[in-house]
Amino acid sequence: MIGKIKELYGKYEEIIVYLVVGVVNTIISWAAWFGCAYTFLNAEIVWQNFLLSVISWVVGVITGYFMNRKFVFKSHEPNIWKEFLQFSGGRLSTWALDAVMMILMVNILRIHEGFSKIFVSALVMVGNYIISKFFVFKKDKPVEGQEAQ
Repeated sequence: MIGKIKELYGKYEEIIVYLVVGVVNTIISWAAWFGCAYTFLNAEIVWQNFLLSVISWVVGVITGYFMNRKFVFKSHEPNIWKEFLQFSGGRLSTWALDAVMMILMVNILRIHEGFSKIFVSALVMVGNYIISKFFVFKKDKPVEGQEAQ
């Protein structure tokens, strides 16, 4: 039984760690939102509510980048700024996808907002994984006779 679990973990390690990192990152992002909301910002004031969302998103992107770099994709890219900007751009595009899909599903198609949020969140999570794996943290193919990084 334990051998089978280890085998499954080895096979799906990247996805499992990605999901765990996502949960931890969500908690950190929410902590930033609640910490600011209950200390110096007021969510009932529109511009401050918007600022809370921006702060939460920025904290999520920064912590998400470093956790994905180290634990999920194990990147050794020396140009961290380039990689971080690619990661941020990917997250910005999936944030826009989230906003557009929620408006489409809830306001135009009149689909329940709870179902819509769950569906769109799953779509965003898959999109973030694909962008990270294939565009941000992509591993170069090794030159013949050389090991991959």
